[in-house]
Amino acid sequence: MNLADFPHKRLNPLTGDWVLISPHRTKRPWQERIEQGSSPAVPAYDTKCFLCPGNQRAGNARNPHYETTFAFDNDLSALLPDIPVESMNERNLLVARGERGLCRVICHSPRHDLSLPLLSTVEISSIVDAWANEFTDSCDNEFAKYVLIFENRGDITGAGSSHPHSQAWSTETIPTVPALETARQREYAERTGSCLLCDYVKLEVQMQSRLIVTNEHFAAVSPFWAVWPHEALVIPFGHYADIASMPKTVREDFADILNKLTIRYDNLFSSPFPYSMGIHQRPTTRDDHSPWHCHAHFFSPVARSLSSRKLMAGYEVLAMPHRDTTPEDAARRLRNCSEVHHTKRKPEDELRNAE
Repeated sequence: MNLADFPHKRLNPLTGDWVLISPHRTKRPWQERIEQGSSPAVPAYDTKCFLCPGNQRAGNARNPHYETTFAFDNDLSALLPDIPVESMNERNLLVARGERGLCRVICHSPRHDLSLPLLSTVEISSIVDAWANEFTDSCDNEFAKYVLIFENRGDITGAGSSHPHSQAWSTETIPTVPALETARQREYAERTGSCLLCDYVKLEVQMQSRLIVTNEHFAAVSPFWAVWPHEALVIPFGHYADIASMPKTVREDFADILNKLTIRYDNLFSSPFPYSMGIHQRPTTRDDHSPWHCHAHFFSPVARSLSSRKLMAGYEVLAMPHRDTTPEDAARRLRNCSEVHHTKRKPEDELRNAE
């Protein structure tokens, strides 16, 4: 099948959704001038930041003078652990139920100016360990059935603070997308006797065209069914249902690939690249979740430049997702980006790249 020249649909096996792709509309999708951005100077400590060490937060609590990761209950939480047990149902048309939950904030570093692409693998490993702790704590929570760990980077993703941080939301029910992935992975395992993402990542490594970067234990790919221009999926080669079950060496490689992928994102336009990253793991219930394969999604609306953004409108909001550029082309561009952050390049690096 000719995927590079003619309109076609691609199936997302994790959710069952389809995406329409029209590659013929942009035969050379990057022929326009690429706008290079800049990395503005960011202080290591910001007196006005709610998340910097020693500063007062929005809820009036004061941060300790932390020296590594720091996690706390969100002062202005979107979910609350203690609410009335209430529901409504008007003729099965107006249906609502109370939803208990807990929102946690994980500050990645005391440094206000260091995000994942600028931290060391050792420092990111501490963040991965903090995420694993949040998952384990949610497993012990009496009402939580799922915990979503995610990071919003950049204003356009809705990040409430520029201090590098992630969040962990524990909810009383399994959210829509993880519930779909749970069902699809279970169905695949029952039908084939194998793991959906184990089989998928092996196929991507074999085909190479959508690989962005790999290490011993992980692959970052532009998924075959990608909707967003520079969407990425980070998958471990080993079958792990959650971060907490990963051995130390695997967690270190998770940190390594997050660093390498986000460096490429920043290098794409020589500027901090906005994204939403989410880690999908098994539900925290005691049921059998053996088909579950932990993975991380990266989404961003940025297209050809920081000022060129993909918006969901028209056909996409009324029918189904659609894109012009192919995941293969997006993977090629990211794959070809340097692993040295653009702010750390030396003149000889620039000369080598030019050659």
